[in-house]
Amino acid sequence: MTDPVRPPLLLDAISARYADLSESLRAAADYVAAHRVEVATRSLRAVAGASGVSPASYSRLARALGFEGYEALRDQARAEIESRLDSFPDKARRLRDDPDRPLLPRQVKACTANIEALLADIDPAELEAAADCLATARRVVVVGALGSAGVAHYLSYMAGWFSDRWCLAGQDGATMAGALAGLGPQDAVIVISKAPYARRAVKAVEAAARAGARLVVLTDSHAFPGLARADFRFIHRIDSPQFFSSYAATLVLIETLTGMLVARAGPAGEARIRTVAEQNRLLDEFAGDECPAFPPS
Repeated sequence: MTDPVRPPLLLDAISARYADLSESLRAAADYVAAHRVEVATRSLRAVAGASGVSPASYSRLARALGFEGYEALRDQARAEIESRLDSFPDKARRLRDDPDRPLLPRQVKACTANIEALLADIDPAELEAAADCLATARRVVVVGALGSAGVAHYLSYMAGWFSDRWCLAGQDGATMAGALAGLGPQDAVIVISKAPYARRAVKAVEAAARAGARLVVLTDSHAFPGLARADFRFIHRIDSPQFFSSYAATLVLIETLTGMLVARAGPAGEARIRTVAEQNRLLDEFAGDECPAFPPS
């Protein structure tokens, strides 16, 4: 007997097919992504009334996402809501209560799967377009809060090697407002955020949209508030046996993007890297002789 086919996760299915949906089906998909509790617990008529989208559109959406019908989609929403009821302490308790299962193999397996999934989840053409946008922007502001703050800091640090146009918002005593002030259509904002989404990340999206700046969002779900405002959206996986989300795929994604930007920076970028390396040497930033060496230009 063959195993039954596992239904797709709602947000994965929406993310994979969103670009191919009609306007009405996108409206239905947006509601499903943002209101899974309502979809799981209320009737189709009630969901349609609350969202302003026809019941027929929800039925078509279900089939477009790979479900047999709306009831199957709703069953999946119920299953996902039940699985998400575990809090961070609940997940931590399971780690404590399961000491005989080595964690390292499970962590490596989850992170490897997340990274390999980038090849299917990330559109190469969109990534190239995002790199072109960032390479030509007058100014690039990087935003990350809570668990994403360290990753945003790392991206800003790497960008500082080859460009002086990047800044990190709201870090080291600086205000978010100071970084976002003066944004315009010639500028770009990168927002990194994972569930539970930081309020300041959502506010940054709103500020960038008001200013007309180009917006790049790196997140884990179609449910990220304000995702519809993004010019470039990169939804990737964060599965982990830990009580927290994994940033392994996020790191690979931003390092890839950084490499693409260095290639676009050309001789000016190489000259900037030489200058930064020399300044690091003069300031004695690195222990011993660890400062990166470059051949003479």
